[in-house]
Amino acid sequence: MVIRIVKLEFQTDKIETFLEFFENVKFQVNGFPGCKGMQLHQSQSNPSLVFTYSIWECEDDLEKYRLSETFSKIWPEIKVWFAAKPEAWTLKNHFDGLNLFN
Repeated sequence: MVIRIVKLEFQTDKIETFLEFFENVKFQVNGFPGCKGMQLHQSQSNPSLVFTYSIWECEDDLEKYRLSETFSKIWPEIKVWFAAKPEAWTLKNHFDGLNLFN
C-alpha cells in the first residue's frame, strides 16, 4: 500500500470554487480502482492551502489514476486556480495509530 499526499495552494478568490468543484468529483477519485480512500484537508491558518491524502493498493494503481480520463478531466480544470506549484509525495506507511482510539 502507498499513501499519496498532495499540497495544493489556490488563489484566494478561487478556493471556494475549488471546494465546490471538489464536491462534484470526490467520489470519482475515491472510487477509482485501487484507491482505498481519500481525504481533503484545509489549513486553518491559510484557507487557500489544501492537502489531499489518499491510500492506494500499489504505485501502479496510482499511476493508472494519473493516466486516466478522470484525472485528465479534473487536473486541467483546477490547475488554472493554483497560486503556487503543487507538491506531491508518495509514501509507504510504517505505523498507523489512527485506529487505536476508536
